[in-house]
Amino acid sequence: MNKILLNKFSDIFKNNILPLTIKGVDAGNKIFGAAIINKSDCSLVVAETNNETENPIWHGEIHTLKKFYELDKNIRPDEKNCIFLSSHEPCSLCLSAITFSGFDNFYYLFPYESTFDQFNIPHDLNILKEVFNISDGKYVKKNSYWKSYNINTLINELKDANKKQIIDSFNEIKNTYIDLSNKYQSSKQKNSIPLK
Repeated sequence: MNKILLNKFSDIFKNNILPLTIKGVDAGNKIFGAAIINKSDCSLVVAETNNETENPIWHGEIHTLKKFYELDKNIRPDEKNCIFLSSHEPCSLCLSAITFSGFDNFYYLFPYESTFDQFNIPHDLNILKEVFNISDGKYVKKNSYWKSYNINTLINELKDANKKQIIDSFNEIKNTYIDLSNKYQSSKQKNSIPLK
């Protein structure tokens, strides 16, 4: 199952989340994006990206939730029947929003350490430490509300002969995020986001 899910995640990053993120970064937004997927058939429900230049709380996950709840409630799937996919480990705002929305899971590609070190966006770890007294981003990853999954751990656990193909696919995605991050970092002083 992990192989099927990881291949679907890769497709959604490449075909849905990243194209939106490229446009978002061009508009001065950060690189964070997300998608909501049906558990039953892994079909995409909605994807979005960061839109902080319009509203500072429209992080990638929050903006995705906004679009999800704009869907007609008669066709919108129940949160418990969905997978929440995020490019980066959700910040405290997004963790709370995912929790209050009733999702029982989320998957992320880049952990906090990458957001801090690789992407030069320290706010997630800093807020957890300063506001919640949580050192090193060590919140409870499996709790009564949801379970969180690091996609890199799932890839490492694969025993499949096609593991290299999946690694290569996600390395391509990671490299695209690094390029987008460099673009964002070089132009961020021009935007109006409070926490750049």
